Amino acid sequence: MNASMHIVCPHCEAINRVPAERLGAAPSCGKCHQPLFQGVPLDVDAARFEKHLTRSDLPLLVDFWAPWCGPCRMMAPEFVRAAGQLEPRMRLLKVDTEAVPALGARYGIRSIPTLMLFRNGCEVARQAGAMNASGIAQWAQGHGV
Repeated sequence: MNASMHIVCPHCEAINRVPAERLGAAPSCGKCHQPLFQGVPLDVDAARFEKHLTRSDLPLLVDFWAPWCGPCRMMAPEFVRAAGQLEPRMRLLKVDTEAVPALGARYGIRSIPTLMLFRNGCEVARQAGAMNASGIAQWAQGHGV
């Protein structure tokens, strides 16, 4: 029997069951028919973050950032490039700590940008400071993803 994974649609938030071996075959959502992976990070609010954290079987790589932060703005295009390298093995999310301060407080974010890697709803690793795309990808893959 083939293992399947639950994937949250980045467009309509529907939960999709996708055979693990088909993740790289450009699967689309069963509800809205949009691609499940587009190689770009998703900007999320608290509700979307929670849904991806609790309902998806994919590891999550989350960038906690703020619009006034120079290093955050510098890293933003690198995080986009990293998404192209890391999807569909993981989902990349962006959390604006100014717009969603409760998530920053919940995870004790003290400096930004901060990357956090989650697996099965639990924090696996954390790294503060700006990185380039290859550094982000290597860091994430170095934690077993």
